Amino acid sequence: MENTSNGSICGADCGACEFRDNCKGCRQTKGCPFGKQCMVARYILVGGMEKYLEFKRVLIDEFNALNIHGMDRVEELYPLVGKYVNLEYTLPGGQRVKFLSDDEVYLGNQPKNLCDESGERCYGVIAGMGFLLVCEYGKDISDPEIVAFMRR
Repeated sequence: MENTSNGSICGADCGACEFRDNCKGCRQTKGCPFGKQCMVARYILVGGMEKYLEFKRVLIDEFNALNIHGMDRVEELYPLVGKYVNLEYTLPGGQRVKFLSDDEVYLGNQPKNLCDESGERCYGVIAGMGFLLVCEYGKDISDPEIVAFMRR
């Protein structure tokens, strides 16, 4: 279901997107709006919307199968630009690293942390073509910690 009025392949309303200033357009770039291949556009261009939705359901099931204590069920995944979800993590040796690419599009969400009564700690789930990442972070995305990272 292509939204031809605004250049979207996935049906997103590009006019309402907060990332539109950095976007070069899906249709115009054949699915590389931020420089690298968007996994959502790739699935839709190759297999159609039905295959993409099936892929998304599989990812949701994989996140939920991790059974992470305190993490609410993942019910939906949304396309997210890497620049906004590419958090810097501190490794045990003190190095600070980023694992994602700023110019790729990932699927993700922010499930509620059911164990945090203060509401200040959240989970973040991000999926790429070949991995699942679950992290936990504080208010304003502070102090992110990796909870799970796995290849798929």
